[in-house]
Amino acid sequence: MQPEIKLSVRALVEYVFRSGSIDNQFRTVTTLTEGTKAHKAIQSTYKETDQKEVFLKTVIEYEKMMFVIEGRCDGLLFSRDEVIIDEIKSTSRDLRGIDEDTYPVHWAQAKVYAYIYAKDYERQEMNVQLTYLQVVNNEQKQFQKRFTFPELEQFVYSLLKHYSSYASLMHDHRVRRDKSIKELQFPFETYREGQRKLAGAVYKTISEEKTIFANAPTGIGKTISTIFPTVKAMGEGKLERLFYLTAKTITRQTAEEAFSLMKNKGLCMSTVTITAKDKVCFKEETRCQKEYCEFANGYYDRINEAFLDLFSHETFINRATIDEYARKHTLCPFEFSLDLAFIADAIICDYNYIFDPKVSLKRFYDEHKKSTAVLIDEAHNLVDRAREMFSAELQKSNFLTLKREYKGTHLYDSVNRMNKYFIELKKKCTEEGHLVLKGVEEELVELIEEFVQSAETELLQSTNSEAQVLLLDTYFAATAFVKIAKIYDERYVSYVEVEKNEVQFKMFCLDPSHLLQQISKKFRTTVYFSATLLPLQYFMDMLGGRQEDYTISISSPFAKEQTDVYIQPLSTRFRDREHTKKQIINMLSKMVMQRPGNYLVFFPSYQYMKSVYEDFSINHPDIPTIIQNHSMTEDEREQFLKEFKEESTESLLGFAVLGGIFSEGVDLKGDRLNGVIVVSVGLPQLCLERNIMKEYFQATGKNGYDYAYTFPGMNKVLQAGGRLIRSEKDTGVIVLVDDRFLSQKYQGLLPSEWREFELL
Repeated sequence: MQPEIKLSVRALVEYVFRSGSIDNQFRTVTTLTEGTKAHKAIQSTYKETDQKEVFLKTVIEYEKMMFVIEGRCDGLLFSRDEVIIDEIKSTSRDLRGIDEDTYPVHWAQAKVYAYIYAKDYERQEMNVQLTYLQVVNNEQKQFQKRFTFPELEQFVYSLLKHYSSYASLMHDHRVRRDKSIKELQFPFETYREGQRKLAGAVYKTISEEKTIFANAPTGIGKTISTIFPTVKAMGEGKLERLFYLTAKTITRQTAEEAFSLMKNKGLCMSTVTITAKDKVCFKEETRCQKEYCEFANGYYDRINEAFLDLFSHETFINRATIDEYARKHTLCPFEFSLDLAFIADAIICDYNYIFDPKVSLKRFYDEHKKSTAVLIDEAHNLVDRAREMFSAELQKSNFLTLKREYKGTHLYDSVNRMNKYFIELKKKCTEEGHLVLKGVEEELVELIEEFVQSAETELLQSTNSEAQVLLLDTYFAATAFVKIAKIYDERYVSYVEVEKNEVQFKMFCLDPSHLLQQISKKFRTTVYFSATLLPLQYFMDMLGGRQEDYTISISSPFAKEQTDVYIQPLSTRFRDREHTKKQIINMLSKMVMQRPGNYLVFFPSYQYMKSVYEDFSINHPDIPTIIQNHSMTEDEREQFLKEFKEESTESLLGFAVLGGIFSEGVDLKGDRLNGVIVVSVGLPQLCLERNIMKEYFQATGKNGYDYAYTFPGMNKVLQAGGRLIRSEKDTGVIVLVDDRFLSQKYQGLLPSEWREFELL
């Protein structure tokens, strides 16, 4: 049986015709935001007999493979006996710089559509038209060519000749992959308690094309329990790819280790980790310009050869493999990882590559998503991350600076109007220095759109300067603002906040659930999982859960006897912190003397942590301490964790912040961690945003205070406490410092294994 290769017209022609360099000199994003509008503007001029967005498909046998090629042509125009294929392209370039042969890939795309149509309707000749629309001034430019059917057929077969080696390699890879998956066994000798239940639930969810919310305790092995059944489903043809989304580097590494473990058991699978550009860049400065970077210069001339080389020799692709082949073929490792992600079996990356409307992977079309599963690790983090991804803000100071820097240019009028608008907003603010608004401020959006157009013109003309850096940053913030304005609805609020001379305007997403649901339902399956998806109903509400979605809660596999839980009923409220600080310091020293070992002590803020740390260090200089600092580098984080040594002869107190880098995703097994002390119930700091959220949820019939403060705070507490018991052999102590932990509400939010406690 001949292998069937499905591909889009666009994918075929781009593979063959892409060439040139990565050059991140300024490129307008108007093409992306206005492309659909431009198509509709051209299509609105068509005659009634013409057709738009016409689906075309053909099957071609070539080199013992069946190629199924399909796509939508922009326009099908009829004039007497003539048929014209119209391919529409929008651009911000001056059309005088575009001639008939500037973009061969555009002709290629149109010619493939012309071939399919001519083949279906037995036409011997076809007209092909390229229509370019300048999105700023709406100018148009058209080119037209005429081709015979034999010419079109010869052209399409020449494309397949170039593409077939790659298609054959990819097909062979998938055959090996599926065979290896069928033979793959669970990579551990036995399942831990609860692991088989979670893995079975994930497999059932994928099979039935559903969504699941899974609360599974720390230490159960959630990563392998979600990845393994997803991989098995892929081998059975239920999926083409999977995304593993994480919020932190350390959890990305855990996912990589899970795939590596399965590779050692025989799995043949391409797994790509997308790492931030500045972390993987081979150059001293992250400047993607062909004059500066040899890895950017001529990138697209070498990418296909790199693909063929990599898939000819590798059965497993991870970050190290990407680096090796990127250096070998002189390719930018970041762009290489993005290109590989488009064809990989599994992609490990940050949440924003799927959910952020400003930076998501645009190359993944809806037809790909229908055969894709999304696994969302530490899903509790997605609530606040989604709020930020779906929000947008602007500052007055940027426009004031630009007004000064660009005096005498055409940009001046635009930034001057923006600055004046912010001045008027400032006048409207209350004595408290803020103003809350509902609905999109249409006048502001219009001013921003004017600024975007003026900024584009300036950026396309100007050379690098400090002023241009600010203009570029403000331009991207403005385009993001316009994008968010288009999805703004009743789940949003706008607010203005004034601090001294600064005025900030923010469109704030109060409830991200609807947008998350709209994005996730495009995929075959979404799996939300975390050790602290509690209360479950709260997270389902916030993450877009529906009544028909599956839920599962796995009990802790660890014995209650492994953890001694204490509550010290002191007030850690802001007004009482100075009064109770001495008692907390006494408790810490007593705990270390009675139960020597390594402890992590978590506080709700840097200021509170630093205050206790300084007094403790003065009063107990004999007890070693370390403290988390603002903006620690990866090396500094690793050094902090290395201080927690196994079988150490002296105790150590590590001071850290709740919700920070050490309160989740940290795996200090065995004797490396003997206790966790959590000071406070973790409530977020009182602020305008949280209070607006509280009022919003209260108005929707929920407990506004719990949704804005209590539940997010307790999630941090549970995450911090989860650092302690990581395996069946771990033991230790948890101390919860706050009198509110004794209240009925907070008792109900504690895990069952923490509810048998003693008072200190």
